[in-house]
Amino acid sequence: MRNVIFAINLTADGCCDHTKLTGFDDVHEYFTQLMQDTDLLVYGRTTYELMVPFWPHIAENQSAPSKAINEFAQTFTAIDKVVFSRSLESVEDRRTRIVHGTPGEEIQRLKEQEGKNILLGGVNLPSQLIALNLVDEFRFVIQPIVAGEGRRLWEGTELTAWLGLKLVRSEVLKSGCVALQYLRQD
Repeated sequence: MRNVIFAINLTADGCCDHTKLTGFDDVHEYFTQLMQDTDLLVYGRTTYELMVPFWPHIAENQSAPSKAINEFAQTFTAIDKVVFSRSLESVEDRRTRIVHGTPGEEIQRLKEQEGKNILLGGVNLPSQLIALNLVDEFRFVIQPIVAGEGRRLWEGTELTAWLGLKLVRSEVLKSGCVALQYLRQD
């Protein structure tokens, strides 16, 4: 059975608004390494539209300011994607499949298939899947920033129940970011 991993960047005060975060090279290296053990990226429409076409464009043109960011873009672009949406009718990315159905049923089906890890991004879709007990692992990269404003993780989501996590790894990156790896404790 495949593992479903929820991974996200956060500020020290829990903000997950991408406009409040910094693109440190070592954070891109961390997520590139994580994606190397992944063969499916899963997003809701909003997060997907933030990621595509941005990263494929960077990968194609190698236009990022650093090698680490260009490598992240190449790795991201090479992985199949699923986007859950009620409104999206088509995508230009040939590696993306749109699912209009129930996320829980589809993720359970995908977990049962052979393959590498499934990596989730965003906030709303992962919260739905966490509530359904379909997320196995959590990767939080805490950036040394206090945003003071912006959306907080889980704010306005369906995740309302207590959730126990077990820390299995922590790493302080060169930038001062802290990468935390948790397993769900049932």
